[in-house]
Amino acid sequence: MIETTRVRTIVSMQSKPVLKRHVRLQYDKVREAWALLSPERVFWPNEVSLDILRLCDGRHSVAQMIALLGDLYGADEAEITPDVTGFLQEWSDKFLVTL
Repeated sequence: MIETTRVRTIVSMQSKPVLKRHVRLQYDKVREAWALLSPERVFWPNEVSLDILRLCDGRHSVAQMIALLGDLYGADEAEITPDVTGFLQEWSDKFLVTL
């Protein structure tokens, strides 16, 4: 039996998150809400989570995402950094986002 070990990728300010190939955001007209679709799973992100996920395009670094979200919400970057990086780490651990 071959044993495989998954190496956990850790989010950094230079990471450029992107949604995995098998994941997509889609608007559900019936529920009037955005859904994150993944094989056999559906997630219903709140407004802030949706704004973070929309920036997961492989072009924005985490630092850029935090600056944009800070401007959008009128929030101090230092205060939102742990929330944004924690969110991205959690979604990476769930195999939904590549860091």
